[in-house]
Amino acid sequence: MNSVRNLSIFCRYGENGASSRLRFFRYRPYFERAGINVEISSFFNDAYLQKLYAGQKRSLLTLPAAFVERGRDILDAYEDSTFLIEYELFPMLGANLEKLLLRNRRFFLNYDDPVWEKYAKIPFLKNKYDILVKSASGVIVANDMLAERFGKLNSNILKVPTAVDLDHYVSAAGSVKKFPRFTVVWIGTPATFPYLQNFAPVLKKMAEVCDFELLMIGKSSWTLPGVPCRSVEWNEETEAELLARSHVGIMPLPDESFARGKSAYKLIQYAAARIPALGSPVGENNKVIRHGETGFLCDSAENWCDSLKKLYDSTDLRDAMGKAAGVLASDWSIEKHAARVIDFIFPE
Repeated sequence: MNSVRNLSIFCRYGENGASSRLRFFRYRPYFERAGINVEISSFFNDAYLQKLYAGQKRSLLTLPAAFVERGRDILDAYEDSTFLIEYELFPMLGANLEKLLLRNRRFFLNYDDPVWEKYAKIPFLKNKYDILVKSASGVIVANDMLAERFGKLNSNILKVPTAVDLDHYVSAAGSVKKFPRFTVVWIGTPATFPYLQNFAPVLKKMAEVCDFELLMIGKSSWTLPGVPCRSVEWNEETEAELLARSHVGIMPLPDESFARGKSAYKLIQYAAARIPALGSPVGENNKVIRHGETGFLCDSAENWCDSLKKLYDSTDLRDAMGKAAGVLASDWSIEKHAARVIDFIFPE
């Protein structure tokens, strides 16, 4: 293989988009340290993402410019560049047209959600991801559900969890004091906030058995009427400290197909911050939480209340579970998984 390695990354969003930031931009320094020339292209600009996160209408008029810019980035890529693609090159474009653009390229796909569902009711797009996966040089997936689905179509599959920079969290966990009031934390984006909103009735019941404050990290405007809570803007510089100062992290999910394909990144963050977690026994949550050791899997309102009460009543239990979670956090280290990704895309 040519000693010069070029990698063109085609993301959906810029660094402000959670999935693009966590599964692509954060890997850039590791690629560069390995001597790989990296170029990153985002399809949607920051203005589009801001409207998306604010729940505002996005104009379809922005798409032509985005298509043109993406096409230019493809043409400008190194002739021998390997492509690493988040989901697809062009939203709403048929698979065969994308295959035509990729016909002379060695390309890899990266998925962290069951994205095929968004095209399920569009006849000419419903099989798009399957077609692309079959043609790819390899596929990187974030969880077992995705690995099972795409592994039937492409034998070259690498499971890479959405990883964390452990140093960022370990430093915070060892240097901060807990909030004075018992704090249950949830961290997420406007795209996942509806899961928490739908969980509000259970949170109200939990508040009847424990005196806690729910800290929501994402948007400072979020509220949950009837739930003792406060919200703050997400900031990469402060997220680890806020998590480490909290007492328990939660990740409620409904037992539905899209949620079963989620990557449990919240739980991974809680483990890195060395706090115990409560989560629904859905999808990847079952793999990240070790029930009774690093937290509890809760399948009913009664389970959620009882599990929180156990952690609320016992500092020793919280400390033991947080410590156990911190030990396991090395399994989700970005330093570890960056090496695996590099070897997968550029095998010796």
